[in-house]
Amino acid sequence: MEELEGELRIWLNDALPAWQAQWGADQETWDAKCDWQRRMADGRWAIASWPVEFGGRGLGTLEVLAIEDVVASYGAPQIPGMIGLKNVAPTLMKFGNEEQRKHVARIGNTDEVWCQGFSEPGAGSDLASLRTRAVIDGDEFVINGQKVWTSNGMHASHMQLLARTDADAPKHKGISAIIVPMDTPGVEVRPIKQINGGAEFAEVFFTDARVPLANLIGPLHDGWGVTMTTLGHERAGVAVFAGRLEARIRSLIEEVSKSDHAVSPVVADELVEHYVESRVLGSMGRAMLAKIAEGGTPGSEQSVIKMVWSELSQRVDTTIMELAGVAGVTGDDNDAKLGYLSARSATIAAGTSDIVKNIIGDRVLGLPRE
Repeated sequence: MEELEGELRIWLNDALPAWQAQWGADQETWDAKCDWQRRMADGRWAIASWPVEFGGRGLGTLEVLAIEDVVASYGAPQIPGMIGLKNVAPTLMKFGNEEQRKHVARIGNTDEVWCQGFSEPGAGSDLASLRTRAVIDGDEFVINGQKVWTSNGMHASHMQLLARTDADAPKHKGISAIIVPMDTPGVEVRPIKQINGGAEFAEVFFTDARVPLANLIGPLHDGWGVTMTTLGHERAGVAVFAGRLEARIRSLIEEVSKSDHAVSPVVADELVEHYVESRVLGSMGRAMLAKIAEGGTPGSEQSVIKMVWSELSQRVDTTIMELAGVAGVTGDDNDAKLGYLSARSATIAAGTSDIVKNIIGDRVLGLPRE
């Protein structure tokens, strides 16, 4: 592990300053972040978990987590095409045919940016209730329906769509996974304006959109099994986020300790609580990743990690707003304000806290159902 981290640090010492010098004040733009992903992919750091035959390093979960920690410690930007890298590409590697697997390399270097067409207005946390239809007509699927809360929807070139292909099948059956190019006629993408002023999500409408049957990923009507592979990678990512939050809180405490500004006892107590909780959360995340690395399947602990991470994230950004004081409220400290507003979504993304608590109550605590 030390040798791997040493190689990464040598690479970062050259690559990150070069990227920063090129983009200057535009480092937060989409194009700049895509350029950083390309550099990370060229160094095989962004795709370290991919098998060697797909251009990666073939590393395990714990090695990838170590890479994530080192990159975060350098203050490097987050990779914009994470959905494609972490979720879609492994799914195509496993279920895609030879032609579909050609997308994998293009996902790595951002020639293609992918989104997931999963959530719908009436099927968010209960994904199997989706109603978007894909009807077979000759050698094409004809797609009608709507998706919502589609991350990277405004930037995506392709979507991994979940649609119902057998309306008479049971709830978790009759669903198929389909590749949909976002420039397909009949596909309309609308930004969802957020409280922080951004539009990280989109809603996507399908009106008689036609794609070839050859775009089917895996077996027809068995998209649920394909989706479980995709979501499995997404859930493993929750543990990575837990590690990042732990590192973020450590950095925050170091920054506050070096500051000349006085900190109230209340805020000081909050920081201590955040630190203790983040250490426990980080340990849980590492334990889950170790379990995955040994070939195990994470159980309900991923729900506990997700719930604690999302609620702790919100409390941390509330504390940062308190530290910013009036500047945070007026917007003079824009980072504090945007962080506080953005954190509101943490208890919604990847399953609302209410749904996650129901899962914990049922599967962890064994509480009776009413």
